[in-house]
Amino acid sequence: MGANMTSITEFTLLGFPLALRIQMLLFGIFSLFYAFTLLGNGLILGLIWLDSRLHTPMYFFLCHLAIVDIAYACNTVPQMLVNLLKPDQPISFAGCMTQTFLFLTFAVTECLLLVVMSYDRYVAICHPLRYPVIMSWRVCIMLVVTSWTFGVLLSLIHLMLLLPLPFCRSQKINHFFCEIMAVLKLVCADTHINEIVVLAGAISVLVGPFSSIVISYMCILCAILRIQSGDGQRKAFSTCSSHLCVVGLFYGTAIIMYVGPRYGNPKEQKKYLLLFHSLFNPMLNPLIYSLRNSEVKNALKRVLGA
Repeated sequence: MGANMTSITEFTLLGFPLALRIQMLLFGIFSLFYAFTLLGNGLILGLIWLDSRLHTPMYFFLCHLAIVDIAYACNTVPQMLVNLLKPDQPISFAGCMTQTFLFLTFAVTECLLLVVMSYDRYVAICHPLRYPVIMSWRVCIMLVVTSWTFGVLLSLIHLMLLLPLPFCRSQKINHFFCEIMAVLKLVCADTHINEIVVLAGAISVLVGPFSSIVISYMCILCAILRIQSGDGQRKAFSTCSSHLCVVGLFYGTAIIMYVGPRYGNPKEQKKYLLLFHSLFNPMLNPLIYSLRNSEVKNALKRVLGA
């Protein structure tokens, strides 16, 4: 077993076993989506940086969400594009473990950032007079640092449990990147503890935070309905609806993949769900915030007008 473990130096990602013509078509489509992801999130970052009116806690958190989305896509999509062109192109053991660690880090961080953003909207709408005190810059920085730190620490736990395991089966990973559950299937030792830790981690960063977001928005909805001004209601709905769209897309697919019943979701189905999760979500987030948020659209007009 030890000899087999030390002999593993690389893996092969099976990706999507399709005809060559379809793979070339997917390469072109996914390359465009990848470019849109980088441009869209880069545009959000640029607008927040250039427009002083967006230097608020809400857009500070949105800025970090855009950074996470860029990093999220850069971690998985390039390797997927390479595999579409060269299906037999291997990925090194170190590269695979790094990709697993970074994917978990960015995924957990995004989960927590979405919770922080919902709390920010809750305070802004339900306690507007106390908002500057509660959401001070010190508190905002602390919340963002805590999100990143928790993401890194939880990913380190998964990595430390994964690295000592012996990989003595097939070196072919049935996925388009080194997703942790797909990698665990190549281990010839008992992975029961790893699977329990993955499930426990998924519940802690998905179910719990999602429940808190739902409760926050129930309170927000009640507060919005009490607003007398029509303009105030529209502005509140505008900012909250964009965040709710992002939350629904992100948590919906993630909960189905890692918390939902396994017998109801075949491997291939979960693979395509994760494709949506890692490719389309980062691309859609800036579109949602730019199309449904009047402040972002006005900032874009001011920047272009300048």
